[in-house]
Amino acid sequence: MYAIIETGGKQVKVEVGQAIFVEKLEVAEGETYTFDKVLLVSDKTVKVGKPYVKDATVTAKCEKHGRGKKITIFKYRPKKHSASKQGHRQAYTKLVVEAINA
Repeated sequence: MYAIIETGGKQVKVEVGQAIFVEKLEVAEGETYTFDKVLLVSDKTVKVGKPYVKDATVTAKCEKHGRGKKITIFKYRPKKHSASKQGHRQAYTKLVVEAINA
């Protein structure tokens, strides 16, 4: 059984017991978080929402918060004597999917 949820402007395919990394959520470590924006649920039959499946939720337990690897943004403008360098680290939340309720 799997489901497709929407979080942080992205769509993520999840299964029970799977660990997922999503954009940072306001939830404390050890607490559960419920996703109500479920786009698709697949068991023996497939339920597709318009845009979301009614009465379908996915519950997950927060394991930890962290920051991803650093990426470097370098912009160079030839013949203008202009260059800029910038770094970024995206904050994330690690969740473990506990149940898919459909």
